[in-house]
Amino acid sequence: MFDLTSVDLLDAFTRQLRLCKLREGEHVVVLSEPGSRGDYVAAAFGAAKTCGAHVIAATVPGGSPAPMPSTHTGAGPGLISVLNDTTAQTLLKSADLVVDLTREGFIHAPVQQEILRAGTRIIFVCDAPDVLIRNLPKESDKEEVLRGVELLKASSVMHVTSAAGTDLTIQLPGSKPEFQCGFADDPGRWDHWPSTMVLCWPEISDGRIVLAEGDILLPFKEYVRTPVTLEVSGGHIDKVTGGAEAEMLNTFFDDSQDRWARSLSHMGWGLMRTADWFATAMYGKDDLMGMDARAFAGNFLWSTGPHPHLQRESYAHLDIAMRGCTVAVDGAEVVISGRLAES
Repeated sequence: MFDLTSVDLLDAFTRQLRLCKLREGEHVVVLSEPGSRGDYVAAAFGAAKTCGAHVIAATVPGGSPAPMPSTHTGAGPGLISVLNDTTAQTLLKSADLVVDLTREGFIHAPVQQEILRAGTRIIFVCDAPDVLIRNLPKESDKEEVLRGVELLKASSVMHVTSAAGTDLTIQLPGSKPEFQCGFADDPGRWDHWPSTMVLCWPEISDGRIVLAEGDILLPFKEYVRTPVTLEVSGGHIDKVTGGAEAEMLNTFFDDSQDRWARSLSHMGWGLMRTADWFATAMYGKDDLMGMDARAFAGNFLWSTGPHPHLQRESYAHLDIAMRGCTVAVDGAEVVISGRLAES
C-alpha cells in the first residue's frame, strides 16, 4: 500500500519556504535530532528541492541541557550536540536558511543569536501536521504584527485588566518590542511556524495577574481549573495563591532552584485567527508545543524566566496564555475582553 502521508506536508512546507523567500541556489540545512519527525525532515528536504535550493539534512545527537523532560516545552535551550560543537555551528552559520526540526529549538540559547548574526534565517517547526497546515501564515500577517511593534515602540505603558481581577501595569521604555509572524524572510531572522503575535521584554511591571478557569499553563499544557492570583512588583512574582494550579506553580518555582524563576519575561498578545484554544485538550502533550494557545487571537501571553536583554539565562520558562483580558497601550485598546479591537 502506498504511503501518502507526506503529500500534504510537502505542499505545506513548500508554501512555508516560499514565504521565507527561499530562492533558487540558496543553501538550506534541515536540522533534526533522532527524536524529530521523519516525515517533517522529508517534507522540508523535498520542499527545498522544489524551490531550487541546495539542501543538506543534518541529524545531530539529542540531549538538552535543560533539567526537565523534553516534551516540546518552549524553553528552547538547544541541543548539547550543537552548543558544544563548533563544526555544527559553522554549518548552520553558512546556510541561508535553517529549517529547525529539533524538539525544543534554540529559542533562548545564546548560540542562536550567533547564528542569526551571520545572516542565517531560521524557521522552527515542531507542532502536529494539521496544526501547521491549519495555521499556515499569510504574507499580510507580518504587516499586522509590525503595526503592533511600532505601537509598542512609540508608547510608555501597557495596562492589562480582566473581569477576573487582573490589573497589571507594564513599563514599555526599553522593552525591545518584537514579533512572530510564522515565517522567516529577512536575513538574520528567526521565526516559529505557526505563530502570529506581538511581544516585548519589559523590566518593570507591577500589579496583579488573576488566572481564570480555562486559561492555559505551558509547558504543562494544562487548563486552569481554579483561579490563581499572582502578586507582581518590579517585574517579580512576590506571591502566588489559589488552588491546585497555584500549588503547581509554587512547586515549579521552588523546585527549579533558579534565581529567575519568579521573574517575568516576555509578554504581549496573539493575532493568529486560525488558532484553536482547545487544541491543547485534543492532542497528546508530546504532539504539541502549544502555539495555538500562545498565539491565539486576542489572548494575553506572559512568561517567566529568561530575559536576553537583561542577560538572564534561565530554564524556568513558563508561558501562560489568558483569555478575556483587555490590553491597552497608552490608553489605546488593542484587545477588548479577549477579542482583537478591530474584530
